[in-house]
Amino acid sequence: MEEEKQPTGGPHFVGKKDEMIEAKHSFRTLEGRDVLIVYHQSAFYAIDSYCYHAGGTLLNGDIEEFDGKMCIICPNHKYKICLAQGEGIYKATDPREKTPVPRWYSKGVKQRIHTVTETNGDVYVKLSEDRGFIESDFYQGEKGKVERAKAAAAEKKKKKR
Repeated sequence: MEEEKQPTGGPHFVGKKDEMIEAKHSFRTLEGRDVLIVYHQSAFYAIDSYCYHAGGTLLNGDIEEFDGKMCIICPNHKYKICLAQGEGIYKATDPREKTPVPRWYSKGVKQRIHTVTETNGDVYVKLSEDRGFIESDFYQGEKGKVERAKAAAAEKKKKKR
């Protein structure tokens, strides 16, 4: 789907509800920003489409629940990102505990999330208005695009071996 000329600030029409549900993962460029829209367990989510860690595309990422949070798993390095808040999460043990038990911990918000609404069968995304820097922002800019291209070339080379 090509980016339609819509006023900045959105909300931007991204598709018909039935089509978005069937697709499960959809990629759109809105105001120059690449966004992934995910439908999972009766809910829509929208996040920056490139992983905050190394710019890998999240389009084919699996969705799983960790510690009660629905997360997308980056196919490249298996980083887990909470769809609702954009938190990076990881499992670790506290070595200070007598009997260390693996637990889920938050790295904080790493992935920019956007607001999804549905009206009369149409799905809209409003881009985040948070002005603070979030790590996934890097891969939306020019330097990030160069890094993504380098990583994709390296991955392609690796697969040929």
